[in-house]
Amino acid sequence: MNSPDIRVEKGHAEPEEVAAITALLLARAAAQPAETPAHRRPKAGWRRLEREGGFRAPHSWH
Repeated sequence: MNSPDIRVEKGHAEPEEVAAITALLLARAAAQPAETPAHRRPKAGWRRLEREGGFRAPHSWH
């Protein structure tokens, strides 16, 4: 196939401009996400019964 990976929809982009956009997109795709802060509390694995509904069907997922 000879179809380009990036296509300019409106206007005219020079090859250098397309190369700059490609480099930017590849750098963003390869970037590692920032780590979550260490002071963040994990979600509790239990539920408070006073906040639960009165009845839960035995076949429900919750």
